[in-house]
Amino acid sequence: MSSPSSTADAILASARDLVVAGGYNGFSYADIAAVVGIRKASIHHHFPAKADLVEALVARYRAETRAALESLESQIAGPAELLGSYVGYWQACIARSDPPFCVCAQLASELPRLPEGVAREVRAHFRALANWLAEVIARGGREGVLDAADPVAEGEIMMATVHGAMLSARAYGTPEVFGAITAPLLDRLSRRD
Repeated sequence: MSSPSSTADAILASARDLVVAGGYNGFSYADIAAVVGIRKASIHHHFPAKADLVEALVARYRAETRAALESLESQIAGPAELLGSYVGYWQACIARSDPPFCVCAQLASELPRLPEGVAREVRAHFRALANWLAEVIARGGREGVLDAADPVAEGEIMMATVHGAMLSARAYGTPEVFGAITAPLLDRLSRRD
């Protein structure tokens, strides 16, 4: 028998896959129970309501994203390289379908119908990501390696472009579309001497 934390982790992992595949309303506790091999009552023990489950999922996703960006910054010093690595991460994920889409991007499309706690976590993810991108772009401007006339706007543009490229790659069923959309943005931001 699984320990409570490993059961909760398995539930969250299953929910993540199901949200990416079909959004908030695209799954039920019965779907998770079938994947994890537990009863629905066990899911309710860990997450009394679906809103609790998805709010916990997004909070975990945000923490994982924050840790990944911090790790990226500890490994890569240059702002242009950071942006390239961020885009490259998603390009590789989409190419191997693991994960093929951002959890928060999927949920954002459903924002008007999401429970408030889930919506709050999704909005917080987008704010944090846009802030990180703006900070990297501003640093690149100060270092003279990125064209950063308006880092806040450029951060929002980059975030929207990456998420839009995910959607386009999904719509066309072609991972290469992602790179075709994001490469011009990286080229435009990079200063050429």
